[in-house]
Amino acid sequence: MHWTTGTCKANGIDVHYLRTGGDKPPVVLLHGLVLSGACWTPLARLLEEDYDVVMPDARGHGKSAAPDHGYRYNDFAADVVSFIDVLGIAQPVLLGHSMGGMTAAVVASRNPERLRGLVLADPTFLTPERQREVYEGDVVDQHRQILNRSREDFLAESRVRHSGRSPEIIELFAQARFQASIHAFEILTPPNPDFMQLIKTLAIPSLLVVGDDDPVVSPEVAAELAGLNQGLEVVRIAEAGHGVPYDQPERFSAVVKTFLRSVFRTA
Repeated sequence: MHWTTGTCKANGIDVHYLRTGGDKPPVVLLHGLVLSGACWTPLARLLEEDYDVVMPDARGHGKSAAPDHGYRYNDFAADVVSFIDVLGIAQPVLLGHSMGGMTAAVVASRNPERLRGLVLADPTFLTPERQREVYEGDVVDQHRQILNRSREDFLAESRVRHSGRSPEIIELFAQARFQASIHAFEILTPPNPDFMQLIKTLAIPSLLVVGDDDPVVSPEVAAELAGLNQGLEVVRIAEAGHGVPYDQPERFSAVVKTFLRSVFRTA
């Protein structure tokens, strides 16, 4: 694996990234909360033959800087736009999961000319009520408790809880969890951007991928979103939950490859 790692100054902070490289169509992958760019390694391996895959760590995650404040979707989106500019990535497809999906949708809505296409993997398209529930819940306390545990103990529990996932991805998730700053949970502060408005204003080819096991984006909401924008394709993947890229990596990569081929062929 001859990938490069680097750090660049984007939007005033140090952003660390992995990159498969090569003179190929670019794809930028945005991870979810408490994950990192490295968590995309299995997908990048499946894409690298045909694409230059770039995997940044969001602020407060992985090896990127973790300022005390600045963890709203506007901040993450500004980081991504600056990152693409600084590295000189010409019109990539932007793919985001969960928090990274909402970030990608904000970037695409505001900067369609910068992108070739958009893939949203069960983004955090939460109702205002659900946003408040998550914000008032115990996820921050859970993270603090995890950081006080040994990595081996957390790994052992993760292997049991996610027995269907590969040992590699469980290891990558654990590593990312212990790198995630408590400041990053500021992203949970309501209100989120209006996702209906974001989808309505998208002007580039877009793909929404969700699982069938209690996804954030329900089938009803997915159908409503598809009705708002004729350029949005919706694909459901069986036997996958919110972590659809990790629950069904082969099926997810097949869906993504089909989309990427269609987007770059018509470019």
